[in-house]
Amino acid sequence: MLTAGYRDAAADERADLCIVNTCTVTAEGDAKSRQLVRRLARDNPAARIVVMGCYATRAPDEVASLPGVTEVVTDKRELPDWLTRAGVSQVPSGISTFAGRQRAFVKVQDGCLLNCSFCIIPQVRPGLASRPAAEIVAEVARLVANGYHEVVLTGIHLGHYGVDMNRGREKSAWLRLSHLLERLVELPGEFRIRLSSIEATEVTRELVEVMAAHPRRIAPHVHLALQSGSDAVLQRMRRRGGAQRYLDRCRLVQRALDLPAITTDIIVGFPGETEAEFAETLALAREVGFAKIHAFTYSPRRGTDAARLSDQVPAAIKAARYERLVELDRELQQAFQRRLLGRELNLLVETPVPARSGWMQGTACRSVSVRVAGGAELRRQLVRVAAVEMDATGLVGELCRPEACEPGKTARASGL
Repeated sequence: MLTAGYRDAAADERADLCIVNTCTVTAEGDAKSRQLVRRLARDNPAARIVVMGCYATRAPDEVASLPGVTEVVTDKRELPDWLTRAGVSQVPSGISTFAGRQRAFVKVQDGCLLNCSFCIIPQVRPGLASRPAAEIVAEVARLVANGYHEVVLTGIHLGHYGVDMNRGREKSAWLRLSHLLERLVELPGEFRIRLSSIEATEVTRELVEVMAAHPRRIAPHVHLALQSGSDAVLQRMRRRGGAQRYLDRCRLVQRALDLPAITTDIIVGFPGETEAEFAETLALAREVGFAKIHAFTYSPRRGTDAARLSDQVPAAIKAARYERLVELDRELQQAFQRRLLGRELNLLVETPVPARSGWMQGTACRSVSVRVAGGAELRRQLVRVAAVEMDATGLVGELCRPEACEPGKTARASGL
C-alpha cells in the first residue's frame, strides 16, 4: 500500500483506509474482530474499512453488517484484484518489513486437510496451497537484508508444506519442509529460522537431520500440538496418531538436538474427558518435559462436530483442571530453565525490561525469555549470552566475550 501513496496514520490522525485481518479459531476471536472493527469505525468515521481473513470467509454477511465496513474479502486469492482497485500497480509477492516487530513472520503454506472435531479452520481454509520455494527464499533474503535476525516460518499446516506441489511427481522430486530449510540456511547474513506449530506426525527424520546439521541457523525449538495425552480423548478429537506416537517423535527430537525446547498446546475439558483421561495428559506432559504449555479450556465452536457432543464437561471442573495444568506448566518451565543455566544461548534482543533501566529482554534460541544488561542499541540484535541466574520471571544472561562462549560448547558463567 505504501507504493500506492498510502502512509501509516499518526497516533492523533484519522485514517482514510483501515484493513482488518480476522481470526475465527474461537468465538472469542470472532468477538475481538468485531470489537476492533467497531472501534476503528468509531475513531475513523470517514474511513473505508476492508475486512479479510478467516472470520470474513466464515461469516461474510455478519462481517459486512458491522459499522463502517465497505468491503469483505472472503478469499485471499481476491487480494490482487482488491490491491489493484486500491491503486497498487505492482502487487508484491511477499513482505519486506514488520512495523513494530523485532521478528519477521513468513507464511509458507495455507490450508488444512485434517478433520479435528473441535476445529473450524478446515471449513474456511480447506485446500492446501504451498508457496514456491524461490519466492520464500527471496522474501527471507529481503527481510534479513532489512535487519531482521529471526524469521519464523508459519502456515496453517506447516508440516504439509509442499504436499500439494508434489502430486503427480516422482518421490525423488518431492519438495517438503526439510528441503525448504536446506535452501534457507544457505542464505548469507546473521539470522536464524524458527518453525511455528507443526504436527508431531510430520516431524520426520529428514526434518530433524536438517535442524541438527544447522544448530545456529535453525532454532532448536519445535512446537508440537498435543491437545490431549489420552488416546481416548485424541480419538474423540479425531487427532492423528496417539500418545505413544507423539512421545516417540518428541524423543526423536530430543535425541537429535542439543537440549531442544519442545512446546505444546493442550485443551482441557474436551467433551467426555474423565479425571483418569486428564491424569494421562498430565503424565505425558511430565514425561516429555515441555519447555512451555499453552493451556486452553475447551469451549464449543459452533459448526464443529465436538460442539454437538452431549457430554460437555461442567465449567467448574474445566476451570479446576486448567489451574492444575497451569501449575504443572510453571513447574516444567522452571525445570527446563534450570537445565539451561551455565549454557550459551543465542538471544534475539527485543524490548526494554519494564521498570528496570539499562536492561533489555528477548527470546533465546530455545524459546525462553532472557534478560540482559544493555541499552536500546541491542534491540533486534542476535547476541550470545550465558544463562547465569534464574528467577520467577525467567533467565538472566550475561553477554559472552568471544573467548568465553565458543560455538557448540557449554558456557562457563564463572568465566564471564
